[in-house]
Amino acid sequence: MPRVSELNILTPLLKPGPKDAITDVPGVSVGHATVIADGATDEANHGTYRTGITVIRPHQDNVYEEPVPAAVHTINGYGKPIGFEQVRELGSIETPIALTGTLNVPRVADALITLAIEQNPHIGIGFARAGWQGYATVNPLVAETNDGFLSDIQGRPIGETEVRTALESATNGSVDEGVVGAGTGTSCFGWKGGIGTASRVVPARFTIGALVQTNFGDPHELTIAGVPVGRHLQPPGRQPKSPGGSIVVVIATDAPIETHCLGRLLKRADLALGRTGSAGHTGSGDFVIGFSTGYRAPRRLPRAGRAGPRLTPSDSLFNDLSLAVVESVEEAIYNSLFTAHTVVGRAGNTRHALPLDETVAIIRARQGCES
Repeated sequence: MPRVSELNILTPLLKPGPKDAITDVPGVSVGHATVIADGATDEANHGTYRTGITVIRPHQDNVYEEPVPAAVHTINGYGKPIGFEQVRELGSIETPIALTGTLNVPRVADALITLAIEQNPHIGIGFARAGWQGYATVNPLVAETNDGFLSDIQGRPIGETEVRTALESATNGSVDEGVVGAGTGTSCFGWKGGIGTASRVVPARFTIGALVQTNFGDPHELTIAGVPVGRHLQPPGRQPKSPGGSIVVVIATDAPIETHCLGRLLKRADLALGRTGSAGHTGSGDFVIGFSTGYRAPRRLPRAGRAGPRLTPSDSLFNDLSLAVVESVEEAIYNSLFTAHTVVGRAGNTRHALPLDETVAIIRARQGCES
């Protein structure tokens, strides 16, 4: 399946990175574990899974020992993430970020805690360890969307084994997209959605990378490159009315940006969603998680030479970084659609792949009229 950048239907103002992926941000890696199984033939199709987990590692070192500055932004709070409040309060993340299906969230959080303790045996022992900042606990960071249309979410098959697999497979190379990991059972504008990623380079200095887990939108809303594609396309077969769906957006940058400034930057993802036609339905859980690899906040003291100059909201580069967020998130959403294939899941429920030839023809016809 082609990515959007291969079809010449977008005209971005900023150039993508070499991989056009979140892994263009130095140090960032992504891994997946996918669970596909066919189970019982009862009404609920228990054991029929089209689900998985996707993890994003900000760097290859011990994230608990070397937290990175971070922020979270809630566009629409109909969701069940874990760990967001401490990020809001302290402005850092101390585990890899995990994305999964809704009812898997507590199991994934438990696995992240287990793995953090393995790597940092002092966690939870005593009030605080000498030479370390703060309390000796750990804040797992997990976000989700509901893949229950295609998968038996009651079965909750994602646990420690899958989390380990995803982390061990994490690579800083090209990112698998579409029907993989946390995107295995998700939908986007009534079509098969999934995982998508993209990046933008702010001239001569920094990179913004985005990764999305798409599971939102009604078919008629879909807009691509400013063209209301959804008014001309309708997914075949039974289409139950969407309760709204959700999206999780992960944004990474190597810009040494303060947490407050990072939080402001994440809000620009709202504009990208609007470009794709999203109206932020009442039933949506729309969340943005962002972090910077530009500096770290190590627990051990002292650790010299890590801070350096940091960007502030008044820095002239902030406008370029904002544009990079909008363009990379928008393209990542399209990539989640364009790279996905048709999936038949629980109870025969089907999400069809977006018909690319027809979609591109509609876009190019409109673009030709406007040229």
